[in-house]
Amino acid sequence: MITVAIAEDHQALIDGILSYVKYEDDIKVIGHANNGEDLLKLVRLKQPKVVLCDIRMPKLDGIEATQIILDELPYTKVVAFTMFDQDEAVKQMIAAGAHGYILKNSSLEVVLEAIRTVAAGKHYYDKQIHVPNSEKNSTKSILSSREREILQLIAKGRTSHQIADELFIGKSTVDTHRKNMIRKLGLSGAGELLRYAVEKKYKF
Repeated sequence: MITVAIAEDHQALIDGILSYVKYEDDIKVIGHANNGEDLLKLVRLKQPKVVLCDIRMPKLDGIEATQIILDELPYTKVVAFTMFDQDEAVKQMIAAGAHGYILKNSSLEVVLEAIRTVAAGKHYYDKQIHVPNSEKNSTKSILSSREREILQLIAKGRTSHQIADELFIGKSTVDTHRKNMIRKLGLSGAGELLRYAVEKKYKF
């Protein structure tokens, strides 16, 4: 079951999604919030698999909310759900770690497709928007130089302790980088990160 939380300050839009989703066997909306602060409380409490997140919200905007959510719950997938189709808004949400970006004027079928796609560990971008970086899923464009360095060592079979010793950093720092890479790359866990590292080791 794909559990979903919705952050949206227009109740009518939430009601429309709820009415549509209730007929889907594999998706369940477990809560909704009308502002960023309430969204964080909801996500921390119920830990949904997917969050539909507006960008412009009272109290805390969607960009900052996305960063906080993914720092605390790196396995959660966030999909921007907004009226903003400007390149800068798209770029900021991708940089915050969003796994998808869809517009509010999209059909509800697109909403469901986005939810299912990111829940499966992939990225989803509305066909109506322009993704500024055409290499949005490339390792070099997403990861920092330190993260790519660690990914190279993961590909060589190094443990977190060994990586920490080799780079003269703490193991907890390595673990944090691992979590961030899993989030940024839209992976579902350490096993997928290792497989990704081995498959991409010549493309760092």
